[in-house]
Amino acid sequence: MEDLVAVVEAEGEFWGERSRAELHHPMLIHEFGETALVAREPGGGVIGYLFGFVTIEGVGYAHLVAVREGHRRRGLARALYGEFERRARARGARALKAFTRPENERSIVFHASLGMSATAVADYSGPGETRVVFWRDLE
Repeated sequence: MEDLVAVVEAEGEFWGERSRAELHHPMLIHEFGETALVAREPGGGVIGYLFGFVTIEGVGYAHLVAVREGHRRRGLARALYGEFERRARARGARALKAFTRPENERSIVFHASLGMSATAVADYSGPGETRVVFWRDLE
């Protein structure tokens, strides 16, 4: 739980101007701790994280993935996804899924580099809320 608090307190270093605190629900740690991953710097501070879970339908859903400013472009998010995939497969996942806003070009490019397809889905997050949904079969 300390990691979750630290991430939310340093939100700007992970997400910039975009507030994402409401997406960091404690349930992600309490109920899905085995697929809540953090990467640490040598001093112990969190420099990256991926919070996800495996759905009852067997989909490894990556809810949040972020790397602290100053630690990006070093393969950390890719490594977190790799470990998440390993753990999701161990829990029976047959696919990986994530989504982002259409204007988040960095996320779209990153997920494409992971071999995920990207589809714009109208009203995905409610009326008028289009999202780009990423998907990759694991089978």
